[in-house]
Amino acid sequence: MTGAKITTIGLDADDTLWHNERFFRSTQQVFADLLRDHAEPETLDARLLAAEKRNIGRYGFGIKGFVLSMIETAIEVTDDRVPATVIRQIIEAGQEMLAHPVDLLPHAREAVEALANDFRLLLITKGDLLDQERKLAQSGLGDLFDGVEIISAKTNAHYDDIFARHGDGAARGLMAGNSMRSDVLPMIAAGGMGVHVPHDLVWDLEHADAPVDHPRFHQIADLAGLEPLIRRLNR
Repeated sequence: MTGAKITTIGLDADDTLWHNERFFRSTQQVFADLLRDHAEPETLDARLLAAEKRNIGRYGFGIKGFVLSMIETAIEVTDDRVPATVIRQIIEAGQEMLAHPVDLLPHAREAVEALANDFRLLLITKGDLLDQERKLAQSGLGDLFDGVEIISAKTNAHYDDIFARHGDGAARGLMAGNSMRSDVLPMIAAGGMGVHVPHDLVWDLEHADAPVDHPRFHQIADLAGLEPLIRRLNR
């Protein structure tokens, strides 16, 4: 790396520090089972994804918006005849998601602890405020972060603002996460480093092509590689 050294590190939460998407997938399977007499699974998945896309601007990201999109889709595919018992089961499935214990990903704790002493460490995540606060508290990692930002969207403007308020600007910042669309590309656009930490499960709306030739793009296999990468970039 040439120029300013990295002083501030942002970390995504869901599917970067702890598991998240697998709970959505399992609930989506429950949803498919509930509506199996009204729609094929592939059709139902497509209708649900379309509803989620429409509703992001209304409900934002997270479990509550997902549940409302499932209810809306159930009403649509049954031509307004979905039984109240099905609606109740959809709501109960969402409540189970909101109560699920936090399951840290491999190397998450070690990576955060290793970086916390030498860098300003920020948690930057989308989603429902109460749910994300719950997960952070249960993770046991909260005290290691210098700042927590739970925001409605991740854009280059958001990163520019966050790293200016908490650090020395995006140019001296690095954002690491599993979403190419939300964690990597907008951070690079803001002038910082974007590090992709792949996860096996990625929500369809978070897919994007990797900027493989960009000098400020990096990819690591898992969080065990984050500290060595940052130390190398700061030489």
